[in-house]
Formats: sequence, C-alpha cells, structure tokens
Amino acid sequence: MAIFFALTSCEEDLAKVNDKKSTNFASRIIYNADIVKKDSGMVKVRFKAPLLEEYEFVDTPYVVVRKGLYLEFYDSKKPKTPGKLWAKYAKMIDKKQFYEARGNVKVINNEGQTFAMQSIYWDKAKQRMYTKDTVFITDKDGSIFVAANGMNAKDDFSEYTFYNNSGDFNVKKMPNSGN
Repeated sequence: MAIFFALTSCEEDLAKVNDKKSTNFASRIIYNADIVKKDSGMVKVRFKAPLLEEYEFVDTPYVVVRKGLYLEFYDSKKPKTPGKLWAKYAKMIDKKQFYEARGNVKVINNEGQTFAMQSIYWDKAKQRMYTKDTVFITDKDGSIFVAANGMNAKDDFSEYTFYNNSGDFNVKKMPNSGN
C-alpha cells in the first residue's frame, strides 16, 4: 500500500513539473523558405523568407519571420500581375486569421501603386488591411500622397480610406469639379 501511494505521489509531482515547462519555443525552423500556396491549380501566394519559425506548442500557434520576407499575392482578375509585399518582420496567427508585418513595409498592388509604411495588419476574415502609421503612396504616374494617420484598405488594395491626407497630384488626372 505504501508503494502505491509513493508511485501516485511521484506521478502527481511529475504532472506539476510538466505544467511549469515552457512550451514557447520554435517547434519547426525553416531556412530559406520558398512557399507557394495554390487553389484549384492557380498560384494564390508565393512567400520567401530567409528564416521562418513555427510555434505550435502554445495556446494560439503562430509563425514568426524575423529576418525579412517577400510575398507575392495573386488576384484572379489579374493573375499575371501579382501584388507584392516586403517587410523586415512578420507574425502570422492562422487560427485567428490575423497577420502583421513591420519594419520598412512596402506594398505594390497589381495596379502599380506603391504603399510604404512601418507596419500593416491584415484581418483575413474581414478582408481588411490597416495601419495607424503614416503611409506614403506613390502612383505609377509619380503622384505622391501621404496619409499621416494611417489607412484602412480592402486586402487586395482595390479600395482604401486614408486619414489626414496631403500630397502632390497629377492635375491632369483630377476629375472636373462640377463642370
């Protein structure tokens, strides 16, 4: 009987010790990642990063990219012209469908417009991208637009709202006002 209690006691202590062990470590590390996601044979996303770390032994698993990334995203309307994104850091939480990119973020949509900012967040479920950082937008004709208090955009950058705007516009492209 004493042996039973001793063994049961050891099992309980072992369980307590295992509860205190850290699970916040990379379960998988991928060097020189080049990942292509397809849907129905069509490329949807191409992702490249020198270092990708997956953390799957935590309550909400996530992926971190600490050494920069390059991403191409394809739209079915213009499958030959991908949008592009560069950043120094990214964190992806697939379970919540939430993604963030930080550090000299640059996005070029498939219309040729360039968006530069320090961070951007993507809520995949709502199909929205947003930031509160200053956003510098350059149109393919050279027009420059500044959104000092951020933006909110559809995730393919086909529609967007800018906050506290200013810029240098090509007057020939401006619509006539009431004429």
